[in-house]
Amino acid sequence: MGILINLDVMLAKRKMSLSELSQKVGITMANLSILKTGKAKAVRLSTLEGICRALECQPGDILIYQNDESTPE
Repeated sequence: MGILINLDVMLAKRKMSLSELSQKVGITMANLSILKTGKAKAVRLSTLEGICRALECQPGDILIYQNDESTPE
């Protein structure tokens, strides 16, 4: 599984829409949607910082590492 993005959880906790977050952070709705659905392959630290600033949270509130036990080492 790897890294999971819990952006929707933080948006719900802060009662903020994706479009409002998009305006506050200064990135497109399309890019936020890709991030929210977990389809993003990378995220810039400046983007993560902007999201954390807008949602008043820590990166660990959004990014979660989940070990996939079926993956051979």
